[in-house]
Amino acid sequence: MLNSLDLPRRPEDTRVVVAMSGGVDSSVVAGLMKREGYDVIGVTLQLYDHGEAVHRAGACCAGQDIHDARRVAERLGIPHYVLDYEKRFKEAVIDQFAESYIAGETPIPCVACNQTVKFSDLLETAKALGADVLATGHYVRSQLVNGQRALMRPVDLDRDQSYFLFATTRDQLDFLRFPLGGMTKPEVRELAREFGLSVAEKQDSQDICFVPQGKYSDVIERLKPGAAEPGDIVHLDGRVLGRHDGIIHYTIGQRRGIGVATGEPLYVVHLDAEGSRVIVGPREALATRSIDLRNVNWIGDGTLEDLPESGLEVYAKVRSTRPPKPAILKAVNGQVSVELVDGETGVAPGQACVFFDSDQAEARVLGGGWIGRTRRSVDGDMKSGNRAEADLQVANG
Repeated sequence: MLNSLDLPRRPEDTRVVVAMSGGVDSSVVAGLMKREGYDVIGVTLQLYDHGEAVHRAGACCAGQDIHDARRVAERLGIPHYVLDYEKRFKEAVIDQFAESYIAGETPIPCVACNQTVKFSDLLETAKALGADVLATGHYVRSQLVNGQRALMRPVDLDRDQSYFLFATTRDQLDFLRFPLGGMTKPEVRELAREFGLSVAEKQDSQDICFVPQGKYSDVIERLKPGAAEPGDIVHLDGRVLGRHDGIIHYTIGQRRGIGVATGEPLYVVHLDAEGSRVIVGPREALATRSIDLRNVNWIGDGTLEDLPESGLEVYAKVRSTRPPKPAILKAVNGQVSVELVDGETGVAPGQACVFFDSDQAEARVLGGGWIGRTRRSVDGDMKSGNRAEADLQVANG
């Protein structure tokens, strides 16, 4: 007989460590586990210097959040520990974020945080505390499929966080549980009120936790003084249109605030870190048909080597805010690539490409990887007649 966490023992004999961020979601997870009779321990990570984040709305893992998590634990009557992970978080997440941005990429630090600090370091800490599982407030589902745990999209697709968890390994999935995957956000808030939690009406975290008001460039300039090297803003046709104060102020697909006016809509289509150039062009220059991936994590059935030679039909999600779209996943001689059937615009190196077995609510996450190179055609055979266009083709594959 399995309990609600798919383990063959009574709840009171099952120890659950809950990752408590101080928000409503993880607090409700702790409340649910306590109500069901599990042996619950709450753990909160202090990830960065409190500073201005202590009272900043929309932040997480900072001073006020630690206080909120402690109050929830007291309300529920469970032990609560605060772990200082600042050094590890800076090395594994913040520094890597800065390096990626300086290299002209668009990184996703939330994935790196889940991949290293939360689902690696914290998971080992949970085991050291004698836990049988680590439960989190992520909106995803996991269930047994063919004898192994599979990662699925949640019931509430407006809160779907599966894109940010693509790097979760099979071993980690075996130890993780996501109790909110079958609920909607309004249902979670109602439970928080029912449990009498002080965070019931607390707003969700929105910005990257260590980036106040979403100003990435300010953080990077503080971490890496001199990183904002000025350079040229160059049109795809080779014209130098103006100067910029550093590529860290730009992202692929950006239209507003480029700093030049030519009478035509222009978009950032490539960031040349080596040449300190921002390359701009028309919207159609953002089109992407093929993507090469690095550091791919596969959690579908079998292995990547089992994929058919012609490729596997999947649904690929190339940005967290976009829906999964039809694609062909190929793995040839260790190189994994994705062909986007209908193409995508504004696909940026440093972002993730996540594969699903369908585009429906019950879709299973098959894995994903980091976008290394993009191509505007599947075979990459576009010809060009000027330096900016040629450099774009070389850089993008």
